[in-house]
Amino acid sequence: MTVRLTESHVVAVVRRLTVARLHTFVEAGCIAPAEVAGERVFGEAELARLELLCELADDFGLDTEALALVMSLIDQLHGIRHEMRSLAHAIGEQPDEVRARIRAAYLRGRAG
Repeated sequence: MTVRLTESHVVAVVRRLTVARLHTFVEAGCIAPAEVAGERVFGEAELARLELLCELADDFGLDTEALALVMSLIDQLHGIRHEMRSLAHAIGEQPDEVRARIRAAYLRGRAG
């Protein structure tokens, strides 16, 4: 079951969040809620992002521009991790000889 919360529910759940702050995060592109029947709705991933955004803003003093940059970098990191898992899976399906050649090439690349 997919959790979909309205703005008012999200503000009630995320302790350090206000409606104004939520709108700022959305406008900055830090968070991208879905829209259902003309209303913004937020899922579990958005809740986690909002918690992190509030923590970064409050505890580290990051402004909106810095938050957008940090979230973009986090998104890129997650994308790269997904790509690496897919690549590792594809390599794992190859014959032993091919995997050995890939490993040797990888180790040569790390040494250089």
